[in-house]
Amino acid sequence: MTTATAPRPRGGRRSTWWKTATGLVLTGLMLFPVYWMLNVSFTREQDMRKSPPELFPVHGTLEGYRAVLDQQLPYLGTSLVIGVGTVVLTVALAAPAGYALAKLRPRGGGLLSFLFLVAQMIPGIIMAMGFYAIYLSLGLLQSVPGLIVADSTLAVPFAVLIFTAFMSGIPGELIQAAQMDGARALRTFWSIVLPMSRNAIVTVSLFAFLWSWSDFVFASTLANGGAHEPITLGIYHYIGNNNQEWNAIMATAVVASLPATVILVLAQRYVAAGVSAGAVKD
Repeated sequence: MTTATAPRPRGGRRSTWWKTATGLVLTGLMLFPVYWMLNVSFTREQDMRKSPPELFPVHGTLEGYRAVLDQQLPYLGTSLVIGVGTVVLTVALAAPAGYALAKLRPRGGGLLSFLFLVAQMIPGIIMAMGFYAIYLSLGLLQSVPGLIVADSTLAVPFAVLIFTAFMSGIPGELIQAAQMDGARALRTFWSIVLPMSRNAIVTVSLFAFLWSWSDFVFASTLANGGAHEPITLGIYHYIGNNNQEWNAIMATAVVASLPATVILVLAQRYVAAGVSAGAVKD
């Protein structure tokens, strides 16, 4: 005996196509500034003020990118050092804190988690002025370590919450088994909890790197005029000095966006798992 399957309504398929088309149009509109940045970065100076403008650089040039490589590499190197340092410091501070809040249950842990949440709401300019007063007395103004510490203050509260949510989902039986084998809290954290928290580590590292890479408030307040300035200040100075060379300005923006884009693409599946960790419990 066979059962007949009811035909699918045509209206459902049509509405699905409309949703897909609407999504593509909206995505195209949101990504158009990125495409225009790429277009202008390859456009020649004499074609920059054409009316109407060229939607595709027919007579493309690499002069903008040559200018970037000649003038912006020191800024890119500084930003890379600051980004890596911020990631290392953030993970080193936030992972043990998340483990303690998730598994060791210290007194006042709930209040501490609330304070971490509140810390993310403090405007960056207020924190920058506080750091300026502290660094002025310590002699850390216009220094790379000073920027690493300042950028880490933005990432650590978020990172602790991510680690706490993720590590809360680690089975307690594994930790109890390690303790029965004689492992202390630090050994359990290093040998069991940390390897199982790969997704959370990648998520925290990505956001910490992106925040430090795109930071302008701390950079302009704490490092402006120093020997080591990040790429955000490099772009800022470049616009002021070369406000007519738009292909070079846009090429600088493209080059500055590449590291963050590549890292985001490579780490997206770990980020999805890390952010959603702790949302559903068995």
